[in-house]
Amino acid sequence: MNLRKLLALWALFAGVWRWGRGNPAALLLALAGLGGWYGYEALYVRPQMAYLGLPQATRWADPMTWTRVFRNHGYLAGYSELRGDPLWVIYALSAPPADAPHLKRLNRFVTDGRSLTRIGHDDYDKSGYDRGHLAPNHAISVLYGRAGQRDTFLMTNIVPQTAALNERVWERLEEVELDRLAPRLGKLWVVTGPVFEGGTERLKSAFRVEVPDACYKIYAAQGPDGAPRFLAVVVPQTVRGNEPLDRFVVTVDEVERRTGFDFFPGLDPKLEPTVEGEVDPVFWQVGEWAAVAGRYGDRKGK
Repeated sequence: MNLRKLLALWALFAGVWRWGRGNPAALLLALAGLGGWYGYEALYVRPQMAYLGLPQATRWADPMTWTRVFRNHGYLAGYSELRGDPLWVIYALSAPPADAPHLKRLNRFVTDGRSLTRIGHDDYDKSGYDRGHLAPNHAISVLYGRAGQRDTFLMTNIVPQTAALNERVWERLEEVELDRLAPRLGKLWVVTGPVFEGGTERLKSAFRVEVPDACYKIYAAQGPDGAPRFLAVVVPQTVRGNEPLDRFVVTVDEVERRTGFDFFPGLDPKLEPTVEGEVDPVFWQVGEWAAVAGRYGDRKGK
């Protein structure tokens, strides 16, 4: 456990101590319950929702890489209160069931009451940016139902994206992962988030929200030999939207360097140079889907 997490846990226990110091029995009960809850979340539930561990900041002393982990229906989010954005989101996909529900898209995004920044739907109005889902509305609703869909509309799942990125390239990637990759591979893990480089830009409509320079996705699956396989993409905000998707393919090492996170801390160090430092387009059949068009074409105003 790094220093940041220790400090946060200490602050939580200190609060409980102040609350219950006049009643030792209640204090012991509260501390036991708090410890049990934290152990259940950190040691059991969250690891099951991630592949090879939760992302770990490699620059732990940098507050801009600090995250609070929020568990939702169908996905985990590592949220930055300082940036007003999730820095990573993890979800798992499988082949959609034949009788999967097709739920109507929600009209508004929701403030996440667990966050301190309290970003709301209206904070993006007239900002020039779309509210870009990281855990996707359609895939999560198909696999996890209405509760999952509602959770994808939490603002702690949203980053600012240009229309060309959100409505075209990002949509195409979401369709590829659900319709092509997950059915072929059986289970597909996705880690996704923003990339911040250069100067700092904030939404003109809400200074609490920082605008990323690009967004990434990392796909993870097991190969026929049981070894992990990865494919990463980084898509800049400046895309036109009709580029072939293989133009954005990079190594996992590059995404880690540009974001400051170790995304798979449980990976065998002997495998890292190969699986994180190289691209395997054959396993991922990149050539078969690089030029796929989006289901919704050039729709506007999402």
